[in-house]
Amino acid sequence: MVTLRLIEPGKPNQNAYIESFNGRFRDECLNEHWFLSPAHAQAIIEAWRREYNEKRQKKALGGLTPAAYAQQLASKSATAVHGL
Repeated sequence: MVTLRLIEPGKPNQNAYIESFNGRFRDECLNEHWFLSPAHAQAIIEAWRREYNEKRQKKALGGLTPAAYAQQLASKSATAVHGL
């Protein structure tokens, strides 16, 4: 069963991660484009999402992109399996 838990109204600091993401998304994507149709909006937002999730370096990942970090984990995992 899934339980929905909402933050209290006027308390965005209860979920600072999503508030930070929402601000970044608004500043870098929504404020930068005029959307001509829902399909156009989907294409622009998907391109931004891919760039944000796959190509940007993340401090939390030691400066690696998520794709590079995943590749690094996969190679470590393969090494660990072969090392048994």
